Amino acid sequence: MKLLVLGGTHHVGRALVESALDRGDDVATLNRGLSRPPAPGVQALIADRTDTAEVSAALGPGEWDAVVDTWAWAPRVVHDSARLLAGRAGHYGYISSRGVHRWPWPPGADEHAPLVDGDPGSEDGADYAAAKRGGELAVTEVFAERALLARAGMILGPYEDVGRIPWWLRRLEKGGRVLAPGPADTPLQYIDAMDLAAWMLTAAENGVGGTFTATGRPGATTIGELLETILEVTGFDAELVWAPPEVLEEEGFALGMEFGLRYPHDPAPTGIHDADVTAALAAGLTCRPLRQTLADTWAWLQAEGDPPPRPDAPAPDTWLDPAAEQRVLARLDNKEPR
Repeated sequence: MKLLVLGGTHHVGRALVESALDRGDDVATLNRGLSRPPAPGVQALIADRTDTAEVSAALGPGEWDAVVDTWAWAPRVVHDSARLLAGRAGHYGYISSRGVHRWPWPPGADEHAPLVDGDPGSEDGADYAAAKRGGELAVTEVFAERALLARAGMILGPYEDVGRIPWWLRRLEKGGRVLAPGPADTPLQYIDAMDLAAWMLTAAENGVGGTFTATGRPGATTIGELLETILEVTGFDAELVWAPPEVLEEEGFALGMEFGLRYPHDPAPTGIHDADVTAALAAGLTCRPLRQTLADTWAWLQAEGDPPPRPDAPAPDTWLDPAAEQRVLARLDNKEPR
């Protein structure tokens, strides 16, 4: 395909570019050109997405078989891009989020669960859920059945800049006794960015449109399996000490929230890790083994170092302060009075 990636430098965008190049696609990216140099063979179009005139000039007379957009802020930006590309692209894929569903998410929710309100012309990107929903409406207004909305679950894998797996890799690398958010058999549902990218590209090539919950199978893994597999893949000398959620709640720790395992005053939210992904699987989504995701993430982190933190992501010390960790470990050992 002749592909245009709006973004293309971070996490899913970078995965899209690499997957497309591996497929032999003719790839162009459009971004500000500030984060990373373009990969060899990529046509780099430079523009500030918020400036419609700049975007129009950068696009020039170009035409593409497919466009994939990762934008997560003001929906108006998506709307303007979609309108500029309406007659010049055959397919528009938009990386959305399960966050567009109204909280609390019902157990086993699929694409038809209640949605938050969104405005495709809004300049406000502060509310992530509303912004993504507005982006969905912007794309479908212009591209209709030629639009693919991928409502992603928790996205892991190489290039992750939110600080989930990279944080855990660095913590476990230090070794020793490590506080872990129990219980260990708590289910996790996620998707590797590379799998999401590969599916988006195949769907674009096949002209697949519509709305899909795009994440892994429910029940495929647990928090215990994830952290134990990190130890197996890396060989780190660390011991996981599982803390009950009520202890973490009492201590005021955010540990576990990085994976959506719990939230304040709601230690076991429903609907986070049991989404119905029947539609996406039927449309060709496949997911690689957990071990491969973790090994690839560790290889990337070793090769490139820790990614710069995203301005909208929690600070690295949010999940667990080292001194506080030792205090809770002592409490769990009954060495410190409650």
